[in-house]
Amino acid sequence: MGKLLGPDFLNLQVRDLAISRTFYLELLGLTEDTNFTAPGVVLFESSTIPFAISQATANLDETPQPGLGIALWIDCDNVDELWGRLHAEGTTIIKPPFDGPFGRTFVFADPDGYRITANQNPWDRFPLGGKRQG
Repeated sequence: MGKLLGPDFLNLQVRDLAISRTFYLELLGLTEDTNFTAPGVVLFESSTIPFAISQATANLDETPQPGLGIALWIDCDNVDELWGRLHAEGTTIIKPPFDGPFGRTFVFADPDGYRITANQNPWDRFPLGGKRQG
């Protein structure tokens, strides 16, 4: 019987690929996977689930908030440092850093309004593709 095995790839459609690419590379510190090329897509290097942004194929201006109802959590090596950088740059912070059941956490919005939770995973219950190097 066919069944789903778990998340395999995450992609956010964005209004302006250049603006979002800069945000994810320069402010969030992701690295572009230059071994992958496809028109209108930026794939980021990841030790967990592959993550990309792509030029929107739908009119995102017609939705009140892209991704409403989906919780996107991305593992972070230093939540407080990332929060400080994003806060200083004027990024919309939805929820400032706090200690929660999945480690140090905060929530912010990207240039398109996607709400992203950054968390510092302190334990190995959900290693998400691999254990931390160290």
